[in-house]
Amino acid sequence: MEPQRPATITDVAARAGVSIATVSKALNGRGQVRAETRERVFLAAKELSFQPNALARSLLSGQTRTVGLLTSDSVGRFGIPVLLGAEDAFGSGEMAVLLCDARGDAIREQHYIRTLLARRVDGLIVVGESTDARPSISRDLAVPVVYAYAPSDDPGDVSFVPDDVDGAAQAVRHLLTLGRRRIAHVTGPIHYQAARDRAAGVMGALEEAGLPLSGGQVLYGEWSQRWGRQAAEVIFRNDPETDAVVCGSDQIAAGLVEAARERGHRVPENLAVVGYDNWEVLSTETRPPLTTVDMSLEMLGRTAAQHLFAAIDGRATPGVHRMPCRLIIRDSTV
Repeated sequence: MEPQRPATITDVAARAGVSIATVSKALNGRGQVRAETRERVFLAAKELSFQPNALARSLLSGQTRTVGLLTSDSVGRFGIPVLLGAEDAFGSGEMAVLLCDARGDAIREQHYIRTLLARRVDGLIVVGESTDARPSISRDLAVPVVYAYAPSDDPGDVSFVPDDVDGAAQAVRHLLTLGRRRIAHVTGPIHYQAARDRAAGVMGALEEAGLPLSGGQVLYGEWSQRWGRQAAEVIFRNDPETDAVVCGSDQIAAGLVEAARERGHRVPENLAVVGYDNWEVLSTETRPPLTTVDMSLEMLGRTAAQHLFAAIDGRATPGVHRMPCRLIIRDSTV
């Protein structure tokens, strides 16, 4: 006995008594098809257990249901959560995902863009390694592009970034509710957009509360534990009565806590410390575990993917969209 062959779109059209074009429109939700005709097509497809293969779907809809994820974050600390969130969203829509890592190399990036376009992807998500704006690639491409974590330098593009200004302000407001009033801020290099945004959030929240910044100035340095240890010396030299520090990263916070403890400060009893990034390798392992700001990068990635779906359907949402961060409260403040 021969195995039964899979049903084809021609079989569905014959069973429903309509043309192949009408079956295509009904199953893809495109074009004008009367409700009763659409129901008849769906019923015929169900009765025949019709499953269009990927090639047939692409021929019918003009889409390959394939998207490209292009990242420059070779370390992956920020890029990987974004990619995981995006892949979750694509998986629920039965999209195939092609991942390329340009490793921060512009020539490699152009090679991968050409490769992805040759595969006829329906769209691209470009994931950056920092929140600094990056050059747009959209104007030269025939498919929609969404930028995640690093925004495009073209305001007409669709970009998603964490709201670092509000994230840092949340940290300050949390410290204020605990009665802390002499709050310092130590962060990474001033040429990083993230460092400037987080400093703006700290200063804005303190100004709103009518309080000066402890020590009188933001301490810019490196994204490192070593800088956190060095900054502790500067902070207590500038203002020995400092009772809280908002750090621009968990690495800085871990170093600062270590140095503060060596100087006899008890965390959080007489010094509260807040980190940033919720990098759990550090934030949960530091003694005490760090209160920190989580940028919700998986949610950012999922949202970017959902907006790529919309752009593929012709409903692009241009502009830089700032996604909310959330404060994770642990023992370094409470």
